[in-house]
Amino acid sequence: QVFDAGDYFGIMQVEEVDEEEEGDEEMEEEFKKKPNPGNEPCFKVIVTNENGLQASNPNSIFLIDHAWTYRVEHARQQLLHVPGLLHRMTNLMGISFHGEIPDEGSIEQVLQEMWKYNQTYQLSQGTAEEKVPVWYIMDEFGSRIQHSDQPSFATAPLFYMPQQIAYTVLWPLRDLETGDEVTRDYAYGETDRLIRKCVLLPWVPNEVLDVNCFTPEPSDDHYQAILAENKEKLPIAINPPVYDKDKIFKVFTDIQQVLNNLTHPRFVFTDNEGEADILYNFSHFKDYRKLSEERPEVMLNQFPCENLLTVKDCLASISRRAGGPDGPRWLPRTFNLQTELPQFISYFQQRDRRGEDNHWICKPWNLARSLDTHITNSLNNIIRHRESSPKVVCKYIENPVLFHREDVGMVKFDIRYVVLLRSIKPLKLYIYDVFWLRFSNRAFSLDDLDDYEKHFTVMNYAPGVTLKQVHCEEFIPLFEKQYPEYPWTTVQANIFKAFAELFQVASAKPAPLGICDYPSSRAIYAVDLMLKWDTSRDGKKMMQPQILEVNFNPDCDRACKYHPTFFNDVFSTLFLDETDGCHVTCIV
Repeated sequence: QVFDAGDYFGIMQVEEVDEEEEGDEEMEEEFKKKPNPGNEPCFKVIVTNENGLQASNPNSIFLIDHAWTYRVEHARQQLLHVPGLLHRMTNLMGISFHGEIPDEGSIEQVLQEMWKYNQTYQLSQGTAEEKVPVWYIMDEFGSRIQHSDQPSFATAPLFYMPQQIAYTVLWPLRDLETGDEVTRDYAYGETDRLIRKCVLLPWVPNEVLDVNCFTPEPSDDHYQAILAENKEKLPIAINPPVYDKDKIFKVFTDIQQVLNNLTHPRFVFTDNEGEADILYNFSHFKDYRKLSEERPEVMLNQFPCENLLTVKDCLASISRRAGGPDGPRWLPRTFNLQTELPQFISYFQQRDRRGEDNHWICKPWNLARSLDTHITNSLNNIIRHRESSPKVVCKYIENPVLFHREDVGMVKFDIRYVVLLRSIKPLKLYIYDVFWLRFSNRAFSLDDLDDYEKHFTVMNYAPGVTLKQVHCEEFIPLFEKQYPEYPWTTVQANIFKAFAELFQVASAKPAPLGICDYPSSRAIYAVDLMLKWDTSRDGKKMMQPQILEVNFNPDCDRACKYHPTFFNDVFSTLFLDETDGCHVTCIV
């Protein structure tokens, strides 16, 4: 509570003066007339206390207030509506803002510039929504501390529980004298020279065009490390179990949709896990080794190493087995921001130089429902997002195939298929015959990148947002009417071809480099995709499927509601090998 930083530090404005231009008043006048001179005022924080500061003194620790704390998706609204916020931010960032009423131009500038000032933390407990990273901007004092590779101070966020407030702690790393500058390392913790150069780009513009943007598949060690981190124990080799022709299987499950909808006479439920023939679990199963040694005949609804499909960075790396330096045509170009930052920046800068579209979408590796997912064409924004939670960055589909909604116009849509994986060796893959559609609520255009209802299709989780539903049987004739040259059967054949290729590469190598071929495993996944306009090899305009993600244990609520036999079909296909009368198509 003692605000004594002023007794130790001062903020100085630094005038950059060019020797030759002194006295050239005409130049000065011209410069002042420019709407927003490139060189915003430069500030430094220096030690002003006449005794300097001793690193060993327990009183040499200071707290910095946070001027603005927010989640990215709320930034624009807050700048518009929180009194005085825009004014304070434009001042802090050296953006000229005259007037009382927030204007679009100033807000846009703050949204661009804020990535040079943003810091981040996330709460480690609470719901998925509460764990989404929080960004904050330190007050004028904290924000004016400049970068140095040999910093004199360190900073760290501190969440003070009694007040439920976050501060930044500032402390000296060595003894300082009066007049010494207060600096911190903006790339704290990074030791690799190239990565430091990349991380510092928002403040020190640089070209990394000389880095090859080709991203080879990661090494075998990378996959071994993922296996260890997941604490999964691989099964021993077993012989495929053989069951009586009319055996009735006992199912142990904690999934309500299965309990409510599985009515097939050859399956009964049990509350005793120890006597079950089939484990159909909602959460991830880890110890396959023990199960394979003690109860090899027990079937279950997951495969060892299936995270290679369901976690976004793994999906991108295994897909590279299917084609060229840019990966397969059915997956948007993807970079892992933790391990492929230089390649990404090189690719971004090359596209920029060629004048190509540079909209990207940043996604966390493992959060669903579009949480903490951001669309941007700002390189600084993407580089800084790497500091929050582990993310991939994917090329944003700038030319999606759109669907005409009478009430709104041409909107984005995505398609969800449920795929049934019966076995890995041999690979046996089925698709459920019904697919699901989700639509955006506003007409698509490549602007207002933070307008959720224009750019996203996941509406069933946002409160108070309408969810547009069209059944696939209604959709196909509407689609063909809008695109008469593209019969749905052809489009769907291309989609199935992409699915087949994905599962082929996912099972092409032994575990943990591929999905494990455990004979007692079965699984259903939901694959989400979009269609984009592309040019085929012979120069024709075509609809190219783009696989967006693969989901483990998908929410089958809509499936059960409209197709009561859904789980009967799934269980019959996966556990009985009986597909007659089931709504499934074998694609591999």
